[in-house]
Amino acid sequence: MENKITGRIKEQKRLRELYCSGKPEFVAMYGRRRVGKTFLIRSLFSNDLLFDLAGLANASTREQLVNFTLSLNRASGEQSKPAKNWLTAFEQLIALLENSSKERKLIFIDEIPWLDTPRSGFITALEHFWNGWACSHPDVMLVVCGSATSWIMNKLINNHGGLHNRLTANIHLQPFTLSECELYFRSRLMEYSRYDIAECYMAMGGIPYYLSKMERGLSVAQNIDNMFFADNAELKNEFQNLYASLFKNAADCMKIVEALSLKAKGLTRHEIEDATKLTSGGGLTATLKNLEYCGFIRSYNRFGKRKYEQLYQLLDAYSLFYFKYLSKNEYNDAAFWTNSLNTPQHNAWTGYAFEMVALQHVGEIKKALGISGIQSAVSAWRSAQSKPAAQIDLIINRKDGIIDICEIKFAKEEFVITERYEKDLRNKVSVFRAESNTRKAVHLLMLTTYGLAKNKYSGIVQKEIVLDDLFA
Repeated sequence: MENKITGRIKEQKRLRELYCSGKPEFVAMYGRRRVGKTFLIRSLFSNDLLFDLAGLANASTREQLVNFTLSLNRASGEQSKPAKNWLTAFEQLIALLENSSKERKLIFIDEIPWLDTPRSGFITALEHFWNGWACSHPDVMLVVCGSATSWIMNKLINNHGGLHNRLTANIHLQPFTLSECELYFRSRLMEYSRYDIAECYMAMGGIPYYLSKMERGLSVAQNIDNMFFADNAELKNEFQNLYASLFKNAADCMKIVEALSLKAKGLTRHEIEDATKLTSGGGLTATLKNLEYCGFIRSYNRFGKRKYEQLYQLLDAYSLFYFKYLSKNEYNDAAFWTNSLNTPQHNAWTGYAFEMVALQHVGEIKKALGISGIQSAVSAWRSAQSKPAAQIDLIINRKDGIIDICEIKFAKEEFVITERYEKDLRNKVSVFRAESNTRKAVHLLMLTTYGLAKNKYSGIVQKEIVLDDLFA
């Protein structure tokens, strides 16, 4: 196995274990489009793939079957005719596997949801292939991928038919962490400060495909201009393409994401209905689940609230960036991003976006606090009584009798707690204690880029976390 991969340490280890297990393995890998699923499999197993197939977007069953046969012919060196149906196609695959002398027969089917065209019988044939033949052959490993995460979840992971409990492993490939972004840039000899990497992450998230479009020798701001704001910007239409490729009801998904982009702490289901005018019911439930499966949003329980009062919150950095800057398409400045730095609009965006970065690095925050091994629940909180409503960005409710409440601030230098802000913090902690009626100790934390400036008000904070901690 040749390794050209940045990061993905856990995923690589798990895939190698499965490859070397000596058992039949049926593995599903899923994750957001552009996150690097195909690259990971083909790079890790570049010399080991016996059969490699990629589904075709918006193709008919006949075209998918022709494509299947072409891939089969490349693997076998023969010239088989296209199968008339999927059952026959998988029989041809079985013949290839039985005739192979490879010790481990590795099959990779990429973009598998695209193969499941209406009334094609693909799922039935896949069930027959695995249950009727492959599962009894310890030298077979089948890896399937897809960006349409809802299909993977419903048809494979949560299947209630012939493929129920047939997967031997499923891997959710997440965007790069800040640390993996840093490793990626170093591998390409691109020298950026951690502040620069954080700002890049706030605009694009840890999506490898977007990062790959950045040019060495240009600043982060110059790259963002070239990628999104220039006349011939390559990613100008990425948002529409992204959602259209993943969701059949892309318009509804975009309405929900747009509504969430306006509210940093998130919206309840009822508030989403009001904002989008989408009808409540099973359709909305499925849409919210699909957005969450794909990693665009998250649902979470507010501290002290029941499950049906949960909030939905935007988690995808690129989607927030799109709605804040690109959706109205009102900028005719090819250097818009460079010229917008330090404006009030930019500063407001960084505040929201940095909160999203923190939520995707809760594990690193716990590590910085030294509580990685302590069971804890993560939530947010909004006062139901105070005017204006006090809010807490991040709450870590620990089993050891402590509640950490975390304020998150993005700044270009050490953050200064003023007399007024110190008063707000004291009020926030006081209101939280009163409304939560907790008996636990409440610790106030601050996550900032460069730490706190020491003054007579900074003592209110019991623990500091800085940007460097998120790179752990």
